[in-house]
Amino acid sequence: MTEFPEKLGTAVDDWAGDRHSQLVAVRRHLHAHPELAFAEFETTSFLEQQLRNAGLTPKRLPTGTGLVVEVGSGDPVVVLRADIDALPLADLKDVPYASTREGMCHACGHDVHSTVVLGAALALATLDDLPGTVRCVFQPAEETVPGGATEVVASGVLDGASRAFALHCDPSLPAGSVGLRTGAITAACDRMDVTLTGPGGHTARPQLTVDLVDALGRLITDLPALLSRQVDPRAGMSLVWGAVNAGVAANAIPQRGLLRGTVRVLDRDTWHEAETLLRSLVERVAATTGAEVEVDYIRGVPPVVNDPRSVALLRAATLETVGQDGLRLSPQSMGGEDFGWFADVLPIALARLGTHGGGAPLDLHRGTFDVDERAIGVGVR
Repeated sequence: MTEFPEKLGTAVDDWAGDRHSQLVAVRRHLHAHPELAFAEFETTSFLEQQLRNAGLTPKRLPTGTGLVVEVGSGDPVVVLRADIDALPLADLKDVPYASTREGMCHACGHDVHSTVVLGAALALATLDDLPGTVRCVFQPAEETVPGGATEVVASGVLDGASRAFALHCDPSLPAGSVGLRTGAITAACDRMDVTLTGPGGHTARPQLTVDLVDALGRLITDLPALLSRQVDPRAGMSLVWGAVNAGVAANAIPQRGLLRGTVRVLDRDTWHEAETLLRSLVERVAATTGAEVEVDYIRGVPPVVNDPRSVALLRAATLETVGQDGLRLSPQSMGGEDFGWFADVLPIALARLGTHGGGAPLDLHRGTFDVDERAIGVGVR
């Protein structure tokens, strides 16, 4: 049972080493030609052509962008997922492969993710008698809410598969390393907008009206504090405000105020209960102030909760690829990742691909983000 996997692993290792320059060229082409969510038409066509040139038969996803392609046949069916969209950010790097599209940039590493899964498909396509099927999914719109993964799940692309794997660039890890974690590795992320209204009035006579700014202040401070006593701390739930707006004049109590923030949670069951709990707490706090309140709660993405068996498989593959020194324990992140939707239908595991090549880390979601391209071969292997 071990002879064939070892032979397969050696063949993929050799392929990735021999094709390093080809993989880098693919990544740089994608990086120079970013496209936003559900508009990844050129990206899809480029990946499609690469797969067809290898004798594979990719199919477009029902969304119009994105692809699914199978290598091998029969059971088990294992899914490899890449996300293909870019962010609406300016590319600030002075490199030959900088974005050619104004205000668009692969600042989250999706160009690397796509190249890695493409490379895995092309490498496996050179082998005979695979013991099952590898289904590669190139998913659009990860950077949206609730994310393009919902469309993949709804379209039945995952039907019949036994488990799914993905990876994400991690600039905190050196290239040549892989981070793994069992259980929650990323958080659910929802958005909450709270609108308060009152009659307004003069700041000289707050007792005659509803002091809306004071009401906003109470919500800002009381809600996060109340959550700490309403939710098991092991659920990792947090509310952080990102915007507050009310009033213009220093001596006038406004009639309307707005709060915007994000709710993040690591526990999937707690995430399902979050909206009901937050609405109740907002109404309770607002009732003490006399302000009228309206809550707009936007469900985002679920947490990515890594299946233990799937992580064990990734761990074995990581040890074969980079050895014990390259295996890292990945910390939990409160960032969101729509790969979590795949867990609605099958076990999943997300790995962290080290991309740091020295110097100051180039953080995600910034126009300066770049990777040490040696990480691409590690990802494929």
